[in-house]
Amino acid sequence: MPPITPRPDYAGDVECSDVWNMLKAEPRAQLIDVRTRPEWTFVGLPEISALGRSVFCAEWQSYPDMAIDRDFVTSVAGQLAQAGADKNTALFFICRSGARSASAARAMTAAGFTRAYNVAGGFEGDMDDERHRGKRNGWKATGLPWRQS
Repeated sequence: MPPITPRPDYAGDVECSDVWNMLKAEPRAQLIDVRTRPEWTFVGLPEISALGRSVFCAEWQSYPDMAIDRDFVTSVAGQLAQAGADKNTALFFICRSGARSASAARAMTAAGFTRAYNVAGGFEGDMDDERHRGKRNGWKATGLPWRQS
C-alpha cells in the first residue's frame, strides 16, 4: 500500500504517482475529476486510457458562479454504480490543486463511501515562485499522461 496521509473525514491524501499505481493495481478504482467544464476543455484532463478506462468528470462547483452542486453525491454514486463500483471501491478525486477534491472526498465519505481519497497536488499543483501552476507538483508536473482538447 502506498503512503497515504490519513484524514479524519475521508480516506486520505495520495500522491499522484501513487494514484496511478493504485489505478493500475485495482481495476475497479475510479479517478473522478471535479473541476469545471472550462478547466476540462482548456486546461486538460488526466489520460488513463492506457489503464483501460477513462476519467469520470463531475463538477463539484459549476462555472461561472462556482455554486456547489447539491446533487453531486447522487450523480457520482449513479455513475459509479453504472461502472460496477460500490461503496468500497477506491475513488480518487482530483481538482486543480487539491481543495475541491478534498471537499468531494469528504462528501462521498459522509455518504458511506469508505475509500474516497483526495489526489494531493491535484491536476496542476501549487503555484511556483512565478505564480504558474503545473511545474511544482500535481498530475502534470509528475509527468503522468494527460490530454488537452
